[in-house]
Amino acid sequence: MRVLLVEDYKLMVRPLQQGLEQAGFMVDVALDSAVATVMAAAGSHDVIILHLMPPAEDGSALAQRWRGQGIDVPLLVLTGNPPDEEPGRSGEHYLATPFEMEELLAQLRALTRPAPKSPVLHAHDLEIDLRARTVRRGGQVIHLTPREYAVLELLALHRGTVVTRAMILEHVYDEQEPNTSNVIDVFIRYLRKKIDEQFSPPLILTEYGEGYMLRGD
Repeated sequence: MRVLLVEDYKLMVRPLQQGLEQAGFMVDVALDSAVATVMAAAGSHDVIILHLMPPAEDGSALAQRWRGQGIDVPLLVLTGNPPDEEPGRSGEHYLATPFEMEELLAQLRALTRPAPKSPVLHAHDLEIDLRARTVRRGGQVIHLTPREYAVLELLALHRGTVVTRAMILEHVYDEQEPNTSNVIDVFIRYLRKKIDEQFSPPLILTEYGEGYMLRGD
């Protein structure tokens, strides 16, 4: 998932960016509302985090202005004075400061995750708990890194249909990072080793020339 972090307090930028990237998010940064508006209008982000300090434009006011411009990306506003009700009038969500990193990550996952009928996805004997972010196969716990989990979750949410390499790259990995030409193959290989190597049938399938697919029921 690609996140736009709008943060004008420079001392906060690096800790937030590192925490998000360690959780598997791709992060772009804007240091003021003008740059953020241009980046938000491009429509290339799955969620936007807004944290603007006085005397800059208030994050909630900027969110409402963006809504008026047709920018409908999910917005998470970090503020010391959140409104009494959530989400806001324009659909933005709020997180009170100060906060723990896990609180921020939980909010982002809730905002960016499609809403399946059940919080637990199944494919044969594979079980993925979207809330706990845990994976089991045949009752055995499978330990995944944040990015491995992100790839598997994406495949699971589209199980039975092909997920293109471009989709995986866009939503899981930062194409600006080095050595991304084969990174998708690397993550798929890691997942197959953990998910398929000791089990049957294999669940992660290759659709040559198209992408990858998690075997449907």
